Amino acid sequence: MAACFLLSGPSSHVLAAPKLATVFGNRMVLQRGRPLKIWGTADSKAKITVTFASQMQTTVTDADGNWSVTLEGLQASSTPRNLVVEANNSRTVVHEVLVGDVWLCGGQSNMAMTLRSTVNRDLEIASADFRSIRFLRVPLISRGTPQSDLPTPKPKSGEGNWQLATTENVGNCTGVGFHFGKVLHRMLKIPIGLVDVSWGGTMAQHWVPEAKLKPIPAMAPYFEQYAAKKKQWDAFGGPQAAQRAYQKAVKEWEALRDEAKKKKARPPRRPNAGTYQDPRQQRHPAGMYNGMIHPIRQFQFRGILFYQGENNSFGESWKPFPQTFPLVISQWRETFGPLPFGIIQIAGWSNRRTMTYDMNHHTNVIREIQFDTWRDTRDTGLIATYDTNSNQSIHPGAKRPVGERAARWALAEVYKVPSATSREPLAWKGPIYTSHEVLGGRVVVAFEGQTGRGLRLDKDDDIGFYVAGNDRIFHRARARVTRKDRVDRLEVWSEKVKQPVAVRYAWSNLPVGRLMNHLELPAFPFRTDDWPLTPHQSKGDYHRKSRVSRPRKTADP
Repeated sequence: MAACFLLSGPSSHVLAAPKLATVFGNRMVLQRGRPLKIWGTADSKAKITVTFASQMQTTVTDADGNWSVTLEGLQASSTPRNLVVEANNSRTVVHEVLVGDVWLCGGQSNMAMTLRSTVNRDLEIASADFRSIRFLRVPLISRGTPQSDLPTPKPKSGEGNWQLATTENVGNCTGVGFHFGKVLHRMLKIPIGLVDVSWGGTMAQHWVPEAKLKPIPAMAPYFEQYAAKKKQWDAFGGPQAAQRAYQKAVKEWEALRDEAKKKKARPPRRPNAGTYQDPRQQRHPAGMYNGMIHPIRQFQFRGILFYQGENNSFGESWKPFPQTFPLVISQWRETFGPLPFGIIQIAGWSNRRTMTYDMNHHTNVIREIQFDTWRDTRDTGLIATYDTNSNQSIHPGAKRPVGERAARWALAEVYKVPSATSREPLAWKGPIYTSHEVLGGRVVVAFEGQTGRGLRLDKDDDIGFYVAGNDRIFHRARARVTRKDRVDRLEVWSEKVKQPVAVRYAWSNLPVGRLMNHLELPAFPFRTDDWPLTPHQSKGDYHRKSRVSRPRKTADP
């Protein structure tokens, strides 16, 4: 938090200026239209007065110095105003505060990926002059217990301080969040705040409290690993002793490395520095919830975007995901209120190897769980991204289509914005598979309602389709769009499969596909079968759970 602290008047006892929670800072955006809790600390039993936007609220700190007040809901405003907190003869001022909609952007590295790392960064950064879009990158904090506040940032740090989406600063903004916020700002004509709590390499279980994770059987190995690391850390006897142990291990490794070179043998791996660091401050179950979510639990948001799943796509890390991923949504709603939740479906990476490898890859499991979670969970949306990757990187550089698709979902479902070119609701979904039938050796696939309107194969390219018979062996397939009774459908076939029973689309660790609708929104990856998947480097199969249909309702704007 960057704010001014002022003392005035003579006093025999100098009292500390009141402190707001660190999430409050100069150039911030407060959520419009909802009661706003403002909180912080000061001397015990001090009278606190909070003033903002012609409102004044007072309270008295408790014995521990904690205080909070609640402001009435505010209208959106692009006029910078000061938030003032006074206690006794001292005051704290937060400058240039706007009121609009604030979105929480969470997940791992693809959400954390800054604008300066994305495609067209040179144009986007140079042209950015959005003084009413502000963003906050929350420091990467993992802890073993819930924290009461975020650490106080240095005045010019890129983490912990609110920044304007202008050329000078916007390169540090989450790329997905920036493109999302830019569309909302232009459409809604209000300030937009983005609070970025993403951390690369995290798993879903890192963002949920320990008490919610403990009952999940698939989480047992992760808690055992964490307990072993804590035991080793305690055995070191503290940070200094751990550092000495690390330096000793490095020297021993250097000797073994030199010996291996002499023998022209493969050298051993260098000791991992993380093994000699406090595991409670590294990635572990509940760590990011404790350090980054719990401290801001009283802050008001309009909605959530969450882009995570890649690190649950290796080895057996997919196994807790069917439970931990939906748990992120339910827990964050328990923490922040029943907010709309936008799920960013993971893209693909690496290289394709064999058909069996592709058809059973972990990423297919994760994308399907994300899809099913969307369909089974109220007030959520799903944004496809598999078509944004132009190479084998796990970090696709094209974040603009991701942010803009997420904005389409928010405008349609959260804000109820109608289409500007028709009287229909704003469309945001790509084609969604609903059913299929086998006719004359071809599989005819149907899609949900208007999502399949104007169904097409981009440039008539039918790549990305696979067909299998009763032997469950998949082959690359052909496809074409047909029309019957004024409804677009898809025919899929393969000369190698005379009696097809199953079709899959965009089903790979690195999916490709050109199926889209009239808005050129990509079809969601799908399969018509429910056969078990056996990811490589993993014991046991993934079985798709039967989805429970629930009424789909959207939060009020």
